[in-house]
Amino acid sequence: MRRLLIPFIMATTLALSATGTPQVLPLWEGTPPNHQTSELVEVGELRDTIFWYYQVQHPTIEVRRPSVGAANGQAVIVCPGGGYWGLAYDWEGTDTANWLNSIGVTAIVLKYRTPEDVSNVKPWLSPLLDAQRAIRLTRAHAAEWGIDPTKVGIMGFSAGGHLASTAATHFDAGDPGAADPVDRLSSRPDFAILIYPVISMEDGVTHGGSRTNLLGEAPTTELIEHYSNDLQVTADTPPTFLLHASDDDAVPVENSLRFYRALIAHGVSAEMHLYPTGGHGFALAIGKGHLQGWTARCADWLATLSQE
Repeated sequence: MRRLLIPFIMATTLALSATGTPQVLPLWEGTPPNHQTSELVEVGELRDTIFWYYQVQHPTIEVRRPSVGAANGQAVIVCPGGGYWGLAYDWEGTDTANWLNSIGVTAIVLKYRTPEDVSNVKPWLSPLLDAQRAIRLTRAHAAEWGIDPTKVGIMGFSAGGHLASTAATHFDAGDPGAADPVDRLSSRPDFAILIYPVISMEDGVTHGGSRTNLLGEAPTTELIEHYSNDLQVTADTPPTFLLHASDDDAVPVENSLRFYRALIAHGVSAEMHLYPTGGHGFALAIGKGHLQGWTARCADWLATLSQE
């Protein structure tokens, strides 16, 4: 198995102004919050056909923009999955970004920190801090990137779906007195797209690997409840699109069902598509029959939001 060390200087290449050219920017200036020094080294690895990141130490955003004529003002932060152990960066990240660009949406692929015990003070906190920062940073660059700051959403697959649903239920309006102007902006996404997401941390419903990696071997009842995002839905949770396959044997479909029921109970607009087959980790589902039509359903939903 080929292992490639990814130098930080390559992961934070200078932003280019040309539309259509990916821009990779550091998420934080200096040391990220909740980080502690360790011997871990960020790794990029090609496993079979998917490129993975592990042990992310320097979180980034990769900005991919549609052509000026096609851009509709929407932006989506994309959170690849990987069980809070790694990030399936191309399969559920850049490939998704390219599709979003094709329908006029600016895509921001988030290379977030996974909850390594040795490199994070509170391991469960770092992914959320990174997602919140990505939302704020996107709003801060809205004019430059041709984005409407009121049309910034978040999307996630599997454990990345848990992160996206966490961002959609744990947010703040920003700190008006913050020294960093980015921190003055809201971290609430305007909409969420959750693809075969982990939602609950409860036994029998959650994905065990994601829960262990995020919360540890013996999480407290308080942590389990805090990160069971169906229990955190309020009337302020943003409109949400959910997608799941009923035969998913990794992340039970009950995760999406619970979140959908919670959204409806709180009067939040929600659309859910359940497919009888498809399993887990199908990403864009290219070549998978009628399952690959999910992107068209999502595009229709995004177009409806754009008109509101």
